[in-house]
Amino acid sequence: MRRLLLVGATLILVGVVAVALRQPAPSTAPAMGQDSAEADLRSRRGALVDQVVFTREDEAGRVTGLIEAGTHQVFTQGISNPGIFHRLRDSLATGYDLSYGTSSELTLNPTGPELADGTLNPFHVPAIREALNRLVDREHIAQELYGGLAEPRFLPLSTAFPDYARLAAVVRELELRYAHDPDAAREVIHREMAALGAQLREGVWHYASEPVRLIALIRTEDERRQVGDYVANLLEALGFVVERRYRTAEEASRIWIATDPRAGRWHLYTGGWISIEIQRDQAEVFSFYYTPRGRAEPLWQAYQPAPEFDELADRLQRRDYRDWEERQAMMARALELAMQDSARIWLVDQLNASARAANVEVAVDLAGGLAGSALWPYTLRYADRVGGRMVFGTPGLLTEPWNPVAGSNWIFDQMIMRATQDPVALPDPFTGLYRPQRIEHAAVTVQEDVTIARTLDWLSVSTAEEIVVPEAAWIDWDGEAGRFVSVGEAHDAPVTARTRVRVRYDEELFEQRWHDGSPLSLADFVLPWILAFARADEASRLFDPAYLPTFEVFQRHFRGWHIVSRDPLVIEVYSDQGFPDAETLVANRAPAPQPWHTLALGIFAERQGELAFSSNKADRRRVDWMSLVAGPSVPILARHLERARERTASPFPGVLDELLDEDEIAARYRALADWHAKRGHFWVGNGPFLLDSVHPVAGSLVLERFRDFPDPADKWLGFTRPAIPELELDGPLVMELGTAAGNEGGAATFRLAVTLEGEPYPPAAIDRVQFLLFDGHGTLVERGEAEPRAPGRWRIAPSPATLAALGVGANRLEVAVTSHRVALPAFASHVFATVPPGGTEASP
Repeated sequence: MRRLLLVGATLILVGVVAVALRQPAPSTAPAMGQDSAEADLRSRRGALVDQVVFTREDEAGRVTGLIEAGTHQVFTQGISNPGIFHRLRDSLATGYDLSYGTSSELTLNPTGPELADGTLNPFHVPAIREALNRLVDREHIAQELYGGLAEPRFLPLSTAFPDYARLAAVVRELELRYAHDPDAAREVIHREMAALGAQLREGVWHYASEPVRLIALIRTEDERRQVGDYVANLLEALGFVVERRYRTAEEASRIWIATDPRAGRWHLYTGGWISIEIQRDQAEVFSFYYTPRGRAEPLWQAYQPAPEFDELADRLQRRDYRDWEERQAMMARALELAMQDSARIWLVDQLNASARAANVEVAVDLAGGLAGSALWPYTLRYADRVGGRMVFGTPGLLTEPWNPVAGSNWIFDQMIMRATQDPVALPDPFTGLYRPQRIEHAAVTVQEDVTIARTLDWLSVSTAEEIVVPEAAWIDWDGEAGRFVSVGEAHDAPVTARTRVRVRYDEELFEQRWHDGSPLSLADFVLPWILAFARADEASRLFDPAYLPTFEVFQRHFRGWHIVSRDPLVIEVYSDQGFPDAETLVANRAPAPQPWHTLALGIFAERQGELAFSSNKADRRRVDWMSLVAGPSVPILARHLERARERTASPFPGVLDELLDEDEIAARYRALADWHAKRGHFWVGNGPFLLDSVHPVAGSLVLERFRDFPDPADKWLGFTRPAIPELELDGPLVMELGTAAGNEGGAATFRLAVTLEGEPYPPAAIDRVQFLLFDGHGTLVERGEAEPRAPGRWRIAPSPATLAALGVGANRLEVAVTSHRVALPAFASHVFATVPPGGTEASP
């Protein structure tokens, strides 16, 4: 998303905001500089508030009033409605934080051409899906339906993330190729419908003598209701009969995610996604959104990408490229193929405002907002005191079952889960670079041909001509024997890898405790690793075929897992997959613990065929999708806990015997039984908050501060407001063709100001300032780098030859600025006309 302001004839895109906004002023509440507050802060561990209550609230229009009344302090849903946003902005009782990682799209049912009932599904045809890109008017959606709080989006790349700026030339060409052209869209759709055997009678398409009926599954909670109606109107105008089914998030998820798309319960869904952190590298989006490797649900398993696209998506996901240049070429081609596939029609990137009381402070992710922030549970506080209670309003609560293997992926469920978990590394909310949380140091070694960069100093990077995996490293799992398979056993010849990550965890790691009081152990790291292999083993009762595509991607790059030391814990992971950022590589490779005893209950229940970790397997087995927090799963898990206590049962007794003795097993199950007796669920974590109670019928749940959390309360308080560059691009509005080429300092020169809160943006913080010059036909004619002239001032001088060749007409200069302080690129655009000498145009 970008901020659009029209100043004279110059279009200025500032930061990534879509309307003129007033950033919230710093809180006027008493600061925590008071002696007592400072003392409380210094002595406190873990969360800065004592209790957080989540209540269901899906009416965004009530947000400002509820905060002003004092009944709520924070809302998880981003505000994207202009009228509601203005009320929030203008209230003295409220504050807000902006984020740019939410997108809206049309999810299409790709099965067919006939569905289970024999009806026709036009969206089975890629050419029809592709034509929808030209049918929809994204500018209309952004400006009219979202009130300017959105930016048109054509591609699987977010317009607010670094790859969009890196690939600006390719991106702009594709956006122009698929610009709004309803006549071209109609021509393709008519041709392809006829090829399917459909006939247009009296303006309505028929197939097998019946009208072609499309079911539009339309979300009701936000602007997607208007988007759904707009698209339905377009399809009706083309001759389709459209049935509009309006559904909430929970109601819709039971249809588009949980059911087989061949059943024909929907054809079109108004989808929405949010990136919970800044994605510095979006190479995985093609596999995730367009192939069965994306998710285990039936819809993803129905995707059939073209072979070239599938192979390219797989290679990009594995980072299988020689250097940066090859990566960029692969990304460019994948973008083209994604548009030809169009299993999704991207519509807009949204601007969201996370609402809070004026005296509340919290770290908000620039992409994911509050709901996507990894740091919100570590930084949430009242500005004037330590402790207290906060009430959060959220539109979704327990939307899907919670389990740590294949449970709910809904943003608001995930937000609460994150408060109960303590990852080994956490992403910077402004740059997306990972910082250590439970890692003392990491050492990355890559082969000499691997492109990688290190930014932060908590890790090191070195290169090697060859990386040989130790023979003792684990590379596979033998389910029948119940043991690990070493590299030496699995391979006769030495195994090499392109990357090695050595992670040294904190010295006090095993002194930390789970929420039920159990100390962490090595088994908490090993059991999740075993489960990852067991779920892909056809001989195992834990086998889940929907998980296979994901596992196969992992297996193609995984080369070994080696425990170098147990105390302190040091683990090496070998892989052929790299990432542009070393910090991301470590975060993706470093094993993270999960409480083995709660996992064990789920394993026991799935082996007995009573529950299933994934929705796909639950649907196939006709059992409940496992939830550790509520519903019919809980008594089943309680029964398995009692059996496990009677037998001191280990989920994998052979391999875990050396890690767990009977006393530890008995102690874990006893602690879990006490936990369940007190709280009524089995959700045990190790984060700054614990899940105290769950009330599904009332639509609420309660988090309590975990008093045994090891970290000082102020550990992550250094993350406040992001330094997003503000741009102002100025230049001539008219150029005479005869003089433009030769005027070095005048007509051919453009000026760019890069500022932050009115001051020059620090030159050392600027990563790159690049420009793109497009002629009147939308063709890219020149790209280059701006020249720094003074702090915050840049000069852009396209070549005289290029300017002379522009011809008569309107042209556009676009500038993209990237900063080291924030990952979001900033854009500016200037429109100017080239005219014949003398300012008049010759008659034809």
